[in-house]
Amino acid sequence: MSFETAGYQLQPVLPELVLAVGAMALLMLGAYRGQGTTRLITGLAVVLLIVTGILELMLPAGRLTTFGGSFIVDDFARFLKILALIGSVVTLVLSTEFLADPSRRIFEYPVLVLLSTLGMMVLISAGDLISLYLGLELMSLALYVVAASNRDNAKSTEAGLKYFVLGALSSGMLLYGASLIYGFTGTVTFTGLAAAIKTGGIGTAFGLVFLLAGLCFKVSAVPFHMWTPDVYEGAPTPVTAFFASAPKVAAMAVFTRVTMTAFPGILTQWQQIVVFVSIASMALGSFAAIGQRNIKRLMAYSSIGHMGFALVGLAAGTAEGAQGVLVYLAIYVTMTLGVFAIVLSIKRDGQNFENISDFAGLSRTNPLVAFIFAMLLFSLAGVPPLAGFFGKWYVFVAAIKAGLFTLSVIGVLTSVVGAFYYLSIVKTMYFDEPLTKLDPVRFEFGTVLVLAGLFNILFFVYPGPLVSAASAAAKSLF
Repeated sequence: MSFETAGYQLQPVLPELVLAVGAMALLMLGAYRGQGTTRLITGLAVVLLIVTGILELMLPAGRLTTFGGSFIVDDFARFLKILALIGSVVTLVLSTEFLADPSRRIFEYPVLVLLSTLGMMVLISAGDLISLYLGLELMSLALYVVAASNRDNAKSTEAGLKYFVLGALSSGMLLYGASLIYGFTGTVTFTGLAAAIKTGGIGTAFGLVFLLAGLCFKVSAVPFHMWTPDVYEGAPTPVTAFFASAPKVAAMAVFTRVTMTAFPGILTQWQQIVVFVSIASMALGSFAAIGQRNIKRLMAYSSIGHMGFALVGLAAGTAEGAQGVLVYLAIYVTMTLGVFAIVLSIKRDGQNFENISDFAGLSRTNPLVAFIFAMLLFSLAGVPPLAGFFGKWYVFVAAIKAGLFTLSVIGVLTSVVGAFYYLSIVKTMYFDEPLTKLDPVRFEFGTVLVLAGLFNILFFVYPGPLVSAASAAAKSLF
């Protein structure tokens, strides 16, 4: 199957085209039929995302480019697109109960998730600074609206506004950096930039600082993390689960692609920035979470720390480092979605919990959920032989091989500090007295948390497929 129009091959963008047309069709359906179609549109959105994923996997192997090289489909893009689609599908599944409430029947919600996912897919395949910016904005604009989707809640509205204002600032910085880079090199394509920047001119390095600042905001790395705890706490919990998974994948993907394919000639310059941001994120993520009492704020600081660990692999600047980033992202997404499935599934009299003290005695009221929760928390802490340990192992080994010994040592130390607040939740579940009986766990939440739990517990038995896919994806960048 080959599609040509105006000299451009449309085959590489077929999954994105299907997703875009499908999202528009669902928007029309909702507009004509009203809020009563929310459940139907959510179901169709899940089907559409799965179809998009299948189309992505059916594209011919190897590297495909179109639109003059500004859209690239390689193994790296395929790996991360599938990961982002999984994050979006699970988010919609976890959102079913939130959307079932008569006061929250918003058919636009699944459509916005689809449009944001479309932005992520464009971002992951970006081959120049223009497509990077288009993808980033399409992803972000939908996220701003979704953050404020619970309109009756002041916290949700505040979260959307905070995210929007700070996001606009970061977009401006990124765009300023991109325009400086274009001004100094005369090109916007990543391959053109790599050829133009054999030696790092001061102007290009200056532009790169602003570009990376904008990307750091999207992955919520220190010092551009300030929006994360407030937005995670204020947004509806399914939306927080979305923020913590798919958009992080897309932002880390473009972070990796930009640094490794457009600026390999000035590795030493951007490596210093990445090392600083990585250390600051790991340290803040570990220490700031200790005092948190709200589980969503704790997960916000946890995600800041985890992005710091992922950046350790990027700092290495090698194919092995890129492989470490990909393995880490895949494991991080499953851990995070599993934890949020548990947070959503634990209720008393139909009311969700958000405080850590509410999980007291969970091991006695629901031993299976408590066990899976404990395993996911141990995995987040990096306890062997769970999946989270291997995620850290791959990024640290890549950093050590690249000679970044100080970074690796600091990473291991902050990982130990981080273990404290994960273990404090386990202590609350297993050693504190239970409060009262809990509501039964809904089927869709149970499915997600069991799958995430099994993946994390059994990963060490057969890690081969994920590691080899990540290795092939990383090599396609070089």
